[in-house]
Amino acid sequence: MLYYTQMTLDRASAQRKDKNWLLTQYGEKSRWLLIHHDQNLFSADLTELAFIQQSQIEHLDRRDAIFLGKDEQFSYFALDVSSIDLSELQKQLGVCTEDHNDGQYRFADMRKVGPKLERVSGSVGVLARGLSYWHKTHCYCGRCGHKNIPVEAGHARLCTNKACKHMTFPRTDPAVIMLVTHRFKDGIERCLLGRQEAWPEGVYSTLAGFVDPGETLEQAVAREVEEEAGVIVDDVQYLASQPWPFPSSLMLGFIATAKTTDIFVEQDELEQAHWFSRADLDAFGQWDDEAPGFKLTRPDSISRFLVEHWRQLPEKE
Repeated sequence: MLYYTQMTLDRASAQRKDKNWLLTQYGEKSRWLLIHHDQNLFSADLTELAFIQQSQIEHLDRRDAIFLGKDEQFSYFALDVSSIDLSELQKQLGVCTEDHNDGQYRFADMRKVGPKLERVSGSVGVLARGLSYWHKTHCYCGRCGHKNIPVEAGHARLCTNKACKHMTFPRTDPAVIMLVTHRFKDGIERCLLGRQEAWPEGVYSTLAGFVDPGETLEQAVAREVEEEAGVIVDDVQYLASQPWPFPSSLMLGFIATAKTTDIFVEQDELEQAHWFSRADLDAFGQWDDEAPGFKLTRPDSISRFLVEHWRQLPEKE
């Protein structure tokens, strides 16, 4: 099962627009996820996402809280507290800092902690992170430049210019990610993986790229593979999707068959690309291994999901 895809909360899309209904969701029946400079709040040992009771944050300004959804017990809200210094949050909530490492909570990057979390809470955590990021990057109207304010429980922003009043809604950037395979003349099926220079040494991943305007997903797959590795593909088949709000993508996963196998890497896209057999992948290390050699991509990524899916398939005749 893919990480970050089990967001089981009822988003209450209609009710959340009603301010009176929203007020009934606060108090003892609410739980709060705090965000500080794109980092989520976790337990101090980074094993659980922190769901804070409202009584713990009564002193904080909650007017810009984002309603995430509700289950049978609680309603969940995200609150960006980036304007508050960590030292103050240490005093108020017991958040760990460099000077005080014995607190109850700790802010950390979801990309590092996510694979350790229970799947449902991880999915709620990335939703909180993604919406908080969208708000901080859409403070001004894209049409007239006036200030935007949050409305509809944090799921829209309204231009304050009375002559404009443009509504902006959260956007997700579609990106295709694809495992390309080919059965070579030696009878062995191999997959195409590449690496970017910024990644940890030895890490190889599936190819990926954003969808252009006026382009189908299948066309985007073929274009990106040719642009990044010079390989021509066909038989593009959709497999799965994954929210990836780091900061705002939806990854659409495909498997495609290569018609050509010669690799021509554009250095501004990839550092290297190679064909790997299933036996080759069996010798790969993990993303965070310090040992030399080839390594698989992040365990919570759809790239890893695509690779593992292919490894379990019988080789094509």
